[in-house]
Amino acid sequence: MPPFRTGYRYLPAVRILFTFIGGSGHFQPLIPFARAAQARGHTVAVAGGAARQAEIKAAGFAAFATSEPRPRPAASAEPTLEPVDPQAEERQLRKGFAGTGARRHATRIRDLAQSWHADLIVRDEVDFGSAIAAELLGIPCASVVILPTGGFLRPEIIAEPLEELRAEYGLAPDPQLSWLYQGPLLAPFPPTLRDPAFPLPPTAFHCRSIDAVENGTPTDRPPAVYFSLGTVYGVRELIERVLAGLATTTTKAHVVATVGERFDPASFGPHPDRMRIERFIPQQELLPASDLVISHAGSGTLLGTLAHGLPSLLLPMGADQTHNAKRCEQLGVARVLDPLTATPDAVSAAVDTLLNDRSHRAAADRIRQEFNALAGPEAAVRTFEQA
Repeated sequence: MPPFRTGYRYLPAVRILFTFIGGSGHFQPLIPFARAAQARGHTVAVAGGAARQAEIKAAGFAAFATSEPRPRPAASAEPTLEPVDPQAEERQLRKGFAGTGARRHATRIRDLAQSWHADLIVRDEVDFGSAIAAELLGIPCASVVILPTGGFLRPEIIAEPLEELRAEYGLAPDPQLSWLYQGPLLAPFPPTLRDPAFPLPPTAFHCRSIDAVENGTPTDRPPAVYFSLGTVYGVRELIERVLAGLATTTTKAHVVATVGERFDPASFGPHPDRMRIERFIPQQELLPASDLVISHAGSGTLLGTLAHGLPSLLLPMGADQTHNAKRCEQLGVARVLDPLTATPDAVSAAVDTLLNDRSHRAAADRIRQEFNALAGPEAAVRTFEQA
């Protein structure tokens, strides 16, 4: 491959292995940086679980599986809402990601990176095993933060199983986990979004992963609301309550709701003509024409919402969502409802408040301006090239 220019010198193109552990929410944040690396002449491949191989290939990358295919589970009863249990979520992070997942990737990514002749590994933030694999191979490892507000990923939760794994491989102890951030650290969001109680290392490179978004021009159209609980957290009962609330807003907002592949949109019964229900529409198609987003406070949805300067109504249900919701409330860009107890009337009132009170939109627009001031993915790739 031809060399590329960076600064005042030419460097050869390299082979970059992007890795993630978990679902689509762990892969999607890597895509803009992988594409920017390809555009700069690097050879790129992506390693993730067997269930994500089609998604990786559809995004245009060579794909490697890091787990064995598993049969699709038999149809089961629709999920029900449960109270948020922060301790249970933290146990899953410790056992699933810092335990079995890290152990699997430490071996598989090491072997894959060696056989593929990777020069650099770029991992999602909770793919701990790939950082160990890079250390074992003596190659650089960059990280992409996928938990933007902080608080969920804390050393006291993950340090013990990771120290045990490092010891098994003969690596030096490091209970402060400084080894996780030895290489470039990309934070694709403005510093303001991070909870000050959980600061990132000073070496973090804040950037944006999408093009700058201009401020929308006011129009005479009715306000527009986008409602989605993502691909994992959709629960019929909650969707029905939110839709019932949206049907009675005094602002008569136009609504696009995506309910996921599990549900038939027609099964949600009659609704006003101003409400459209679909299984899935890419959020990048809906956000530019929206005035408000109702979501579960998942990081991907939240970052897209704020990059477009939009306020949110948040219904956090697990993982880092409660931390995201708390920070957004602190910043004045969102209101938060308990998904267990939120009534249609509460949803309707919150939507009307958020659409009529310009303070939330102004606070979100300040975050949009911070996003726009950040460097894009191509600048982030240059940090890899200096690793």
